[in-house]
Amino acid sequence: MTTNPSAVLLENLLTTTGQTTAVREEVRVWSMSGVERVTFPDGATAIFKYAKEPFDREDQALRLARTLGVPVPQVHASAVLDGWLGMLMEDLGASVREADDLDGVAAAVVLHGTRTAAPLPVLDQDRLRTLPARALEHLEQLRKADRWQAADDIEDALARIAQAAEARSAGTALEPFGWVHSEFHPTSLHVGQHGWRLLDFARAFTGPGLLDLASWHGTIEPPHPVRLRVFLEQYVAAGGARDALAPRGGLTAESWALGWHRMWAVEWFMEQSIRWINDPATDPAYIKAVRRHLTHVLHLLGI
Repeated sequence: MTTNPSAVLLENLLTTTGQTTAVREEVRVWSMSGVERVTFPDGATAIFKYAKEPFDREDQALRLARTLGVPVPQVHASAVLDGWLGMLMEDLGASVREADDLDGVAAAVVLHGTRTAAPLPVLDQDRLRTLPARALEHLEQLRKADRWQAADDIEDALARIAQAAEARSAGTALEPFGWVHSEFHPTSLHVGQHGWRLLDFARAFTGPGLLDLASWHGTIEPPHPVRLRVFLEQYVAAGGARDALAPRGGLTAESWALGWHRMWAVEWFMEQSIRWINDPATDPAYIKAVRRHLTHVLHLLGI
């Protein structure tokens, strides 16, 4: 099915939960996912979230996290249709304020202290060090499709990173190693009247928690190792693993975290470009982002 089946998914979910109808109000909609607030005839509300592959297992991650004690929204019902996931979730209402660094530290300490969940994908050292090689495979596929032809600089940078990857990926399994949210930003942390809830678990995996900490301040601005170092120190002071501050791969913890997080993002952007989005019209934007991140990767990983 190429069309968005959100209407059918919502109908199925309403039936499952014993509702007959609901008024839909868009909150945020993207080409691969959407979030809506739905209002039932009795005035009660819920959040309806839908997403296509590879974001179609978030219901499993949210239920796992909730079972293990992580504060997340409750999933009332979920359904899958033609590669699309639909969920009816608890409506947390309006946030009382934006999440700040101390909120992020508190949430990270709880998440990273939660025991590992077997169903989650694993990003260990073997997997981490293959990211540049996998990105090169994506580039090869793009070029076979007569795309990304003027990207020799990207190929050269990825080849250099691949050559250094084994040494630079050392320390991947140092604590914190376990739950990784992977979309860990202030916008994914809802601060309400009754505390915080962590949202957006669509790409959660088991791996080095430093990738979460490196992602908190975003990737729009250039990476800021000193700022991340302060964040890591706050994290340890709040009860996070002390090894979050330990050097790894011959690098400081902050350089390792920022460098590998950017490399993780590069591989994801390139996979999106050839597999999930697969729209040549988006190539200029993706190429620009990949070039920017690779420049930072080379610098941060000392390559």
